[in-house]
Amino acid sequence: MNDSVIKVHDKYFKKSILFEEIDKAIQDIADRLNEELEYKNPLFLSVLNGAFMFSSELFKKLNFPCEISFVKLASYSGTSSTETVRQLIGFDEDIKGRTVVIIEDIVDTGLTMERILEQLRIMKAADVKIATLLLKPEAFKGSYALDYVGIEIPNDFIVGFGLDYNKRGRNYKDIYKVVE
Repeated sequence: MNDSVIKVHDKYFKKSILFEEIDKAIQDIADRLNEELEYKNPLFLSVLNGAFMFSSELFKKLNFPCEISFVKLASYSGTSSTETVRQLIGFDEDIKGRTVVIIEDIVDTGLTMERILEQLRIMKAADVKIATLLLKPEAFKGSYALDYVGIEIPNDFIVGFGLDYNKRGRNYKDIYKVVE
């Protein structure tokens, strides 16, 4: 088997988005952030576990001093969204009056993001921006704007570049979609 098809647990996935395309999308987002937020002292808020690779690559491309923090919120079980989002874990930054940029690996239904936005409103962030590497427009149910979108994708189940299937598959630099 070559690297264009991988097996994670009981499922096969085929290569769908090459790292070069991912890297270009991240550079495009970074270019906009560099232009729009350089003097805003933003706090970047990376949503774990999936966004760790996107956050790392994005941060390397930012040309101004900035801070990053990490939070964890879970809403997936196996290959589908559970439609319920558990509590924000590990976030204790003072964000009152600050610009916050949420870094998310993928937005599909948008329910996870709704929960984060709700908590940031309670904490009195001055402005909240959302940067997502991937967006599934067919699945999106949110009523909020996504400020920075890297790549729009179909409603396929994917792994790689931080995205997992039951905790495995995050380590691949390319993105793979499930083979049905």
